[in-house]
Amino acid sequence: MVAPVVVLAVGNPSRGDDAIGPELAARLAAAELPGVEVIVDFQLQVEHALDLQGRRLALFIDAAVDAQAPYEVRPLAPARDPSHTSHALSPAAVLETFQRVCDALPPPALLLAVRAESFDLGAPLTLAARGNLEAAWLWLSERDWL
Repeated sequence: MVAPVVVLAVGNPSRGDDAIGPELAARLAAAELPGVEVIVDFQLQVEHALDLQGRRLALFIDAAVDAQAPYEVRPLAPARDPSHTSHALSPAAVLETFQRVCDALPPPALLLAVRAESFDLGAPLTLAARGNLEAAWLWLSERDWL
């Protein structure tokens, strides 16, 4: 049976603040929340559209330099954007791919964009990102829909 909620967290733990998504995903997975499936990847791919099948809600988690600190929660809608022709997709493009491939509306979706500053290879999380991650974790842990 498919879990009603899917969390798609993206990021590269070896690239500084890009580790925010995988870190939050690891915490969610460790919490073993009933009805929640957690998927982690370096980047979103067209195949992730199929992970939306049968879901009641999709939550995308990513580090973002354009997010207000400590984080932003943004509703998502399907949209074809320039990423639809690349190897990495935006969350909106994943929703649009689902809509096109499955000929159905995707589940409601949100983006948890956690403010990031540095994506240097081999660097640890910045001090600011650690604080932002903790604030985002508090928000996640207070959600009763997860």
